[in-house]
Amino acid sequence: MKTLKLALLLAFPLLPSSRTVAQPIQCSLLSAGNNSVFLSWTATPGKHYHIQIATNLDGAWLNAFNPPETFTACTNSPGCSLPVAAGVRFFRIAELSTNSVPMGMALIPAGSFTMGDTFNEGDSEELPPHTVYVSSFYMDRCEVSKALWDSVFQWATNHGYTFGTPGAGKADDHPAQSTPWYGMAKWCNARSEKEGRVPAYYTDAAHTIVFRTGASDVQNDWVNWSGGYRLPTEAEWEKGARGGFSGYRFPWGDTISHSQANYYSTADYTYDVSPTRGHHPAFDTGEMPYTAPTGSFPPNGFGLYDVVGNVWELCWDWYDTTYYHASPPADPYGPDSGSQRVMRGAGWGVGTSAFQCRLAFRIGHDPGSFNMRIGFRCVLPVGQ
Repeated sequence: MKTLKLALLLAFPLLPSSRTVAQPIQCSLLSAGNNSVFLSWTATPGKHYHIQIATNLDGAWLNAFNPPETFTACTNSPGCSLPVAAGVRFFRIAELSTNSVPMGMALIPAGSFTMGDTFNEGDSEELPPHTVYVSSFYMDRCEVSKALWDSVFQWATNHGYTFGTPGAGKADDHPAQSTPWYGMAKWCNARSEKEGRVPAYYTDAAHTIVFRTGASDVQNDWVNWSGGYRLPTEAEWEKGARGGFSGYRFPWGDTISHSQANYYSTADYTYDVSPTRGHHPAFDTGEMPYTAPTGSFPPNGFGLYDVVGNVWELCWDWYDTTYYHASPPADPYGPDSGSQRVMRGAGWGVGTSAFQCRLAFRIGHDPGSFNMRIGFRCVLPVGQ
């Protein structure tokens, strides 16, 4: 058995601020053996933590997991049990300060959830329901707005990026739309570079050529998964959209109405209980699209807005109707290849009824095509 020592731990912010948190966090070494340890500490509800390691107290403290894992308690999967590399002798718990979540984003904590159709009322590609563990990540609270799109787009086109379309939006505070998947992926890279972050998408497995031009069918191993902004994986999208609840048809429960989302209501489904039908009466004005300003409806349990309705949201994954039968149990990136990318969340228009608004609903979309019904939101790895 290794000889292990435990440092007395003080909580401190992990990002720009240097102020110390008022209360120290102590952690206990519960067990050690087989090149692993199990740590325990008293977690505060609503707080988030990193486990850090060091080889000596004079050296640098490093995150125990790469990419960094964020915990809300010491029992989160994969729990506080962690492998110990050669030379590691000290451990500490670091509390993330409230200013560590990037502006406009929400922290989606690490953990497992049931992905897929637990009601057995959808299509075969929603089956079987399966347990998926997703590492912590940040997610845009709102769909990317036209104002944010324009700001990054202007920077991008002055820094070597090319787009097939300029994108559109009904107003600055409405979701951006009318750009293909390729344009969204390049825009994510531009957003990263504009903020001084490492881009996520490349045109080669060696990650030497940043995806800035053209229509590259970026592969799973061409992605720097610990890099900057990117489209959510399908599992990340559903984890975030469910808001920490399990077994619901929608983010808030099992019925839907126009008081909760901007979608096309019909009498075809018993769980569509809206007193108004058709397009949302508050937003079917002027010319199409009948989008709502981002954040027009109450957020879900993670603080995300409009994960159902308004505009469809494109994800990273290639679309495969049988993928759930072979999906890895942790952080799945989707199939290695395909002809369409996954699209989730439904939108405002005809054909996007309560059935498509279900959190389990999934569909494929040609990455080279676009229309006014489709938008997106970004994710960012924790540690960025």
